[in-house]
Amino acid sequence: MTKLTPKAAGTFAIAPTPFHDDGRIDDKSIDRLTDFYAEVGCDGVTVLGILGEAPKLDAAEAEQVAVRFVKRAKTMQIIVGVSAPGFATMRSLALKSMDAGAAGVMIAPPPHLRTDDQITGYFKQAQEAIGDDIPWVLQDYPLTLTVVFTPAVIRKIVMDSPSCVMLKHEDWPGLEKLSTLRAFQKDGSLRPLSILVGNGGLFLDFEMERGVDGAMTGYAFPELLIDVVNLSKAGKRDAAHDLFDAHLPLIRYEQQPGAGLAVRKYVLQKRGIIASSAQRKPGATITATAKAEVDYLLSRVARIDKRANLQPQSSAAE
Repeated sequence: MTKLTPKAAGTFAIAPTPFHDDGRIDDKSIDRLTDFYAEVGCDGVTVLGILGEAPKLDAAEAEQVAVRFVKRAKTMQIIVGVSAPGFATMRSLALKSMDAGAAGVMIAPPPHLRTDDQITGYFKQAQEAIGDDIPWVLQDYPLTLTVVFTPAVIRKIVMDSPSCVMLKHEDWPGLEKLSTLRAFQKDGSLRPLSILVGNGGLFLDFEMERGVDGAMTGYAFPELLIDVVNLSKAGKRDAAHDLFDAHLPLIRYEQQPGAGLAVRKYVLQKRGIIASSAQRKPGATITATAKAEVDYLLSRVARIDKRANLQPQSSAAE
């Protein structure tokens, strides 16, 4: 598998980790999920991120999940989230993932970082821990991780670490940050860097117009992300916004803190891709009322986008 570079672009789906109802890892659903992402045209998949319930896996399970996705992916690039409390665990998962054929790894800041020096110092040590030859993605998600990166701090991290090839931007509000980073590149103070955006896709329409390279998030219709990215790059502004607007109520519903993963897994189960919507404990469950609301939202999206016309079904085939 080719390694990740600053030229990476397009849509990288953030994959949930499928579990059986009893909490065991569901390998068959991992295979179906990987195949699905490839079939709809994703350029890559990121596994063991926040959406992937990585903290609920032990080290052996994390390696099992990462390697399963990598081996199944064939031509898609796989990025493995390796964030961990200690650098030894981070290094071990990074090396094993790359040995299996991953394209790169993603590192998020631990929540205790507060000052700019603490932030830049941490990522310098993290890069040293995994080694200079592993390309890595810097995750900027202050809404969840509570660590705030200024554009200048991002620039310093990237310039200090040649192997940092991508920023996963998930700040909100974050549009001006994107413009500032691209301005740094125009004035030569920031080297080439792929920027993919997450945060559920809530601002993908305008983020594309601010010059990002694509999307990296876990919305249950990655086809929508792919279409918005491609329409935006083709200059078809109204078409991109019209399609995005049709999905926005469901995107918003999915992005509820705590409940969002349950919603995403429920939709992926309805789509026949994963066998169960279960999360490993502790985790939220989706109520009958919430399911009815999601079904209503799907019916409304389907008026514009027929891919959301999902017929009720119990689960994917075992």
